[in-house]
Amino acid sequence: MPRVIWKGAITFGLVHVPVALYPASREVGIDFDWLDKRSMDPVGYKRVNKRTGKEIQGDDIVKGIKQDDGDYVILGEDEIKAAYPKSTQTIEIESFVKASEIAFTLLETPYYLEPIGKGEKVYALLRESMLEAGVIGIARVVMHTKEHLAALVPTGAALVLNTIRWASEIRALDELKLPAAGRTAAGLKPAELKMAEQLISDMTGPWDAQAYTDKFSAAVQALVTKKVAAGETETVTPLEERPSEMGSGNVVDLTELLAASLARSKPRSKAARREKGGKSTSQNSAAEMPGKKKA
Repeated sequence: MPRVIWKGAITFGLVHVPVALYPASREVGIDFDWLDKRSMDPVGYKRVNKRTGKEIQGDDIVKGIKQDDGDYVILGEDEIKAAYPKSTQTIEIESFVKASEIAFTLLETPYYLEPIGKGEKVYALLRESMLEAGVIGIARVVMHTKEHLAALVPTGAALVLNTIRWASEIRALDELKLPAAGRTAAGLKPAELKMAEQLISDMTGPWDAQAYTDKFSAAVQALVTKKVAAGETETVTPLEERPSEMGSGNVVDLTELLAASLARSKPRSKAARREKGGKSTSQNSAAEMPGKKKA
């Protein structure tokens, strides 16, 4: 398991679930390093002043946001952190929805959540309650000074946090030249549809993630193995060290507050239901949640 990258708490109502965040995915492709072919020295990078071409130290770098008139607004790290004082160490659940309502295009990066600080019971309480209701949580979380929308998904014994793209990050389909929707409008013949449906039926089967592998990486690795066996290797001495990881904090566990949370949320929930008027939105679903568990 990789190192923890964030510590904080899941919050729903007044209940806090202390957790540690771990990356759930990893890069498994071929990692090509840049080398100087004349000396086999590593080729690194430098932070340089684009006007002078001179190298600049990290302490002399500030963050700026360019404005329409070309000027920049300069923001310090403390100012950026102060913009989200209540969110930097929490995964704040704002609502629960059916998984089928989240479009595939919105899904981004998955993370595992592990209970810490005697939070196992309330972690399990949240997980089992979500499974029973067949819902996922929609939450906000701040990582690396950036706010993310995220889906909190119960998966087996774990709670998985999957960051979600903001709606404004998804391009509208009207930017593309697509065939008209509908079989008639697209000019499809019944015989063509029947054959295509039969082909799809023949190719349909249960999902098995292990059945799919990266063929390119396997081919390159086979070539590397062959060259190693033939003694075709070069000695390279590393010259640069990787930057150290950021530290992380913790949040005090505030469990056993479900009753107070329910009392606080009832007026808001009724108003929300009246405002929504029973409307529902669902297309391009990411995944269907499993049904309620059998007793």
